[in-house]
Amino acid sequence: MTEAEILQAAEQVEGVPVTEAEVGTVTLAEFEQVKQERDQLLDRMARMQAEFDNARKRDAKERTEFREFAVGSSVEQILPVLDNFQLAMKAQGSPEQFREGVELILRQMEEAMKQLGVQKVETIGTQFDPRFHEALGSIETTEHPDHQVLEEVRAGYRIKERLLRPALVRIAVNHAQTEA
Repeated sequence: MTEAEILQAAEQVEGVPVTEAEVGTVTLAEFEQVKQERDQLLDRMARMQAEFDNARKRDAKERTEFREFAVGSSVEQILPVLDNFQLAMKAQGSPEQFREGVELILRQMEEAMKQLGVQKVETIGTQFDPRFHEALGSIETTEHPDHQVLEEVRAGYRIKERLLRPALVRIAVNHAQTEA
């Protein structure tokens, strides 16, 4: 290898111009060692990039599989309720028998929700809490404290502290308390 080739190669490896005086101090063996180290680092970097891409793909696949498993577990809890609704629709009986059947299905659905960790948001008799309740209207009264929930229009649900749906409620407005 000529001095000019060594100069050019050294500039490519380090990215810094090398003077002819410095070329004399760099031996061909040292240059080859630096070049080999560079090649090893480039190979290592390419492998790490491939490992990172594989880990990202594996994580996305595991998330999808977990989501499918969670949905499957939930649906397994609800399938018997669906079966009973279908049987109720085919049933021939009195309105009272039909109502009793629907009440049984409702209890079965509430139990399935309980098994899934879903809890009903407390409403009637509690103070209005905008984190869990959505006020649909108000009822003027002097018998109940101001902002107490008097009526539940639609139930709200949560899993632990995560709100799935707020409860729609009507709240008390007690002017005697607000003016005092």
